[in-house]
Amino acid sequence: MPDNQNLLADLEWRGLLHQHTEGLGDAFATRSINAYCGFDPTASSLHVGSLLPVMMLMRLQKAGHRPFVVVGGGTGMIGDPSGKTAERQLNTVDVVEGNSRALRAQLEKFLDFSGSNAAQMRDNADWLRPLKAIDFMRDIGKHFTLNYMLAKESVQMRMDSGISYTEFSYMLLQAYDYRELFVRDGVTLQVGGSDQWGNITAGLELIRRTEGGEAHALTFPLVTNSSGTKFGKTESGNVWLDPDRTSPYQFYQFWINIDDRDAPRYLRFFTLLSRQAIQDLENEIAERPQDRAAQRTLARDMTARVHGDEAARIAEDVSGLLFGKADATSLSTAALEALSREVPFASVDSFTNIVDGLVALGLVASKGAARRLVEQGGASINGRRVSLTDPVGEPLAGKYFLLRKGSRDYGLLELRN
Repeated sequence: MPDNQNLLADLEWRGLLHQHTEGLGDAFATRSINAYCGFDPTASSLHVGSLLPVMMLMRLQKAGHRPFVVVGGGTGMIGDPSGKTAERQLNTVDVVEGNSRALRAQLEKFLDFSGSNAAQMRDNADWLRPLKAIDFMRDIGKHFTLNYMLAKESVQMRMDSGISYTEFSYMLLQAYDYRELFVRDGVTLQVGGSDQWGNITAGLELIRRTEGGEAHALTFPLVTNSSGTKFGKTESGNVWLDPDRTSPYQFYQFWINIDDRDAPRYLRFFTLLSRQAIQDLENEIAERPQDRAAQRTLARDMTARVHGDEAARIAEDVSGLLFGKADATSLSTAALEALSREVPFASVDSFTNIVDGLVALGLVASKGAARRLVEQGGASINGRRVSLTDPVGEPLAGKYFLLRKGSRDYGLLELRN
């Protein structure tokens, strides 16, 4: 990772600088900075769109600065209007608190909470929920004119469709967060997506007016992809960090399927790889795009970072089987268990007949269709093409049979104990 002198230059090379306050480069070079980013608990899991701010905090910590992760147990009761075309649905206190706990557990995987610049976790519910409305309006609201607030992009975008006073006031709550962290923890930098510039600079204004202090802002671009669809979205919806919502295999496949045009940018955005390593992968994309080396590196790196090395290895093995030329007999028990969640699966008392297995898995509509498939040489068991009279062979890991229809349709049978 870059040292403090070159941190801004590295961020710029990676395409991660959208806007920043004057003097931030000097601040990076001369001292360790306490920096924060906020995450509102609008769901019980982060998704891949949340990874850019998380990775920004990681980069800052690697460069010697102290990251503060703020879970918005208070602001999550309202919801940020930035980037939204309609009013959010308000969550209950119990839902927000449950979501906050889940997000804290996920965020703790990315940062180092030990050492001289140990990461810190905060929940803005601690200072926002005890606030009294009259005190807040007198002490905080008086520092912001309507003209100032109406000029912010997050408000301007909602003027035609309408914005409630609840969401209109979000800017003031986020500004209050920044001031509170400035006073409590000496935080002098807030980072966020480009749509957060108005909210962040409102915090700078509040710190200047109430504390006479100087602080900084840094925003990165919102992630897009070359196909025009929203980053982090698939046909089935968001790609979540929670393995119960998006399995490690599906998470791995999301990165494997990244378009060649996007892979170089995403390597710069989401990995901690060196400039030379990224440039070498970019050259491979240009020379041998069919190898998908950049996508495989992205998939392995991000899956390991989010789900751990073992989950990444299993996802890679399952992907190699389903979309490559991997040998079914080489799969571990853990890989077979993971596979059972991704392909048609059935538990049976016994398995002696390929026809019955194909029907049990729903790979064919009838026994007649199964017989025709086998007679045409279109079925295999554990990677071995079989005829109607061939024995099924020995199970994988003592209890699994992997059936394949044609070249791409798989199903997994498990023998019950």
